[in-house]
Amino acid sequence: MSLLWFLKNLLGSLLLPPGNGLLLLAIAGIFRKRRWAFWLALVAGILLGAQSLPVVSNALMNTLERQAGPALSEVQGAGAIVVLGSSLNFDAPEYGGDTANERTLVRLRYGAVLAQRLKLPVLVSGGQAPRGSRTEAEVISEILENELGVKVRWREDKSTNTAENARFSADILRAAEIKRVVLVTQAFHIPRARLLFERAGLEVIPAPTGFKSLHDPSAILAGWLPQASALQNSYYALHEWLGILWANLSSSG
Repeated sequence: MSLLWFLKNLLGSLLLPPGNGLLLLAIAGIFRKRRWAFWLALVAGILLGAQSLPVVSNALMNTLERQAGPALSEVQGAGAIVVLGSSLNFDAPEYGGDTANERTLVRLRYGAVLAQRLKLPVLVSGGQAPRGSRTEAEVISEILENELGVKVRWREDKSTNTAENARFSADILRAAEIKRVVLVTQAFHIPRARLLFERAGLEVIPAPTGFKSLHDPSAILAGWLPQASALQNSYYALHEWLGILWANLSSSG
């Protein structure tokens, strides 16, 4: 585990929910004798509560998913399907080792559907996490081939983030003289993934899946009640916007 990887994850934990609210509460506790500490704690509570509301998380997700476009309908000129990994469940006892987590499975299932429908070759992308015993590419390609009946032509197994997914996948596909790809990932992840893959020199046809903001929760009472799933969705949305900001700052620097 590198120091840079640790610092990057630490910073993300402090900026994203629930870490952002908890950080403010901790600061308020440390400086509790100051007048402003009460107001900071109040802001922290409001922030945590708001991020836990389905109406808020839905709105955050919608800012990303509306950029992903509608479900895939046109693939003219595409030469391959690229399926991105999204981490693993490590040391799963029922599988005897590492296996795909829920986010990755959503991508794999849709990637398999598209591969069978479009008859295009498949590339899977994902390297080895510090806790992993195998690369994501190895694990998910086995699931595609052995469980979903889809042959994987290329494995990109060096990447540790979306930017590297894009760069290393582009290297493999350029060698195969492929410039236009169908990119499979969650709808909220499409804007950042597309940005990075296009910067790597590929033409991207988005294939979004796992939409989370199709239904407006504000019309029902539960949409205004805090939920753990809403806090998670707020985390995903803010993580993507933070990643887009970082990608833009990195390119301008």
